[in-house]
Amino acid sequence: MSKITFAIGGVHPDDAKLARGCAIEVLPLPQTMYVSMAQHLGAPAKPLVAVGDKVKTGQVIAEPGGFISAFVHSPASGTVKSIGPRKDLAGNNATHIEIAVEGDEWVEGVDLSDTLVTEIPEDRQFILDRIKACGVVGLGGATFPTHVKLNPAPGSVAECLILNGAECEPYLTSDFRIMLERTKEIVVGAAIMQKVLGGCRTVIGIEENKPEAIEAMQKAVAELPYKVEILPLKKKYPQGGEKQLIQAVMHREVGSGGLPISVGAVVQNVATSLAVYEAVQKNKPLITNTLTITGNCLPVEKMHNYLFRIGMPLSYIAEYAGGVPEGAAKLISGGPMMGRAIANLDAATVKGSSSILYLSEESTKRGQESLCIRCGRCSEACPMGLEPFLLNRLYKVGDVEALEANAAQDCIECGCCLYSCPAYIPLLDRVRQAKGMAMAAIRARAPKK
Repeated sequence: MSKITFAIGGVHPDDAKLARGCAIEVLPLPQTMYVSMAQHLGAPAKPLVAVGDKVKTGQVIAEPGGFISAFVHSPASGTVKSIGPRKDLAGNNATHIEIAVEGDEWVEGVDLSDTLVTEIPEDRQFILDRIKACGVVGLGGATFPTHVKLNPAPGSVAECLILNGAECEPYLTSDFRIMLERTKEIVVGAAIMQKVLGGCRTVIGIEENKPEAIEAMQKAVAELPYKVEILPLKKKYPQGGEKQLIQAVMHREVGSGGLPISVGAVVQNVATSLAVYEAVQKNKPLITNTLTITGNCLPVEKMHNYLFRIGMPLSYIAEYAGGVPEGAAKLISGGPMMGRAIANLDAATVKGSSSILYLSEESTKRGQESLCIRCGRCSEACPMGLEPFLLNRLYKVGDVEALEANAAQDCIECGCCLYSCPAYIPLLDRVRQAKGMAMAAIRARAPKK
């Protein structure tokens, strides 16, 4: 067993990778798709099309709305029916472009073949421009525009590119499946990013509960002419967090408020690496990703890993997969630890969608909150070295200055504190609120631009 892991905190929930044996299936196109302008970190994209316009698959339909933003492309060919607000999965309004699907006619210049392209372009700026033009964003959760992350500020040097293949969230298996089925493309994508970053050390970290993925990736690395390492990691949540991966791989700690590049690290997800490959080598925009249909109230035969396109209504995917199971008390987008409840099943998939997770009432019912018994388990479990019990008290009295002094702003919202609390105190909810208060105070002091 691997002993490589992060040093502070962490928990060991049942990994529940029930859909690991389900090969990726391609979802057919629905009749209507709704493409969000807010499916990346930063400013929403600005629509470039008008109602009544004809669009093709892969066509640019929205441009970046700022430096931290991304292009958005049409997921199908058809007619733009409307442009306006629509509810996202959290129930919030976001601008969407509605497309009546009339086929799947791609724009010219996209290579849709399965031929592996291993020769990497020499021009670094060409690579960055292609990644930007194809709308690639991080697919590990934050959806930060990839071209920005791969172009560190002057004076910053990338010493190590770390690819996150940990997939430490229980239930999720989409990354596992692409590591089995798109193995070499991921390695080429890693080599492309390595080149952009100046040839730094490149490591793909995979947790030891995915031995088939470790073996497949090691085989691909041995057969391809790149310097990429496969590093088995001990199974521990939240291994996939940027700061935790950096600590495990590089034995360096990112300081409070710091970025990974401050310690010479750049972290990307394996799904992002696949998207980079498709963008640079195939000129294919990011309109597809893989999600898992799973849960503890779903029979294994009804579980799936689907290749979806952005803009597909979640209700369409759920119905195609056999419908919402009777025992489902809660539907979650993402994993049970950091995922968010789906308030609106008519919401559309976005670039970073990773699952529809069905959980039973028994597994989602919260225990009756009681008084803190000062056991310290939440502090032991916190991978950021925080004291959640203290932050909870400070939040309840509204002491913003003390919250900031005790680094509430560093919380990564992983849920380890809530998972470990025997008193059933809703620590994650309260520390998340405390983090918001501390961040607001920090922003208020920032110089006005």
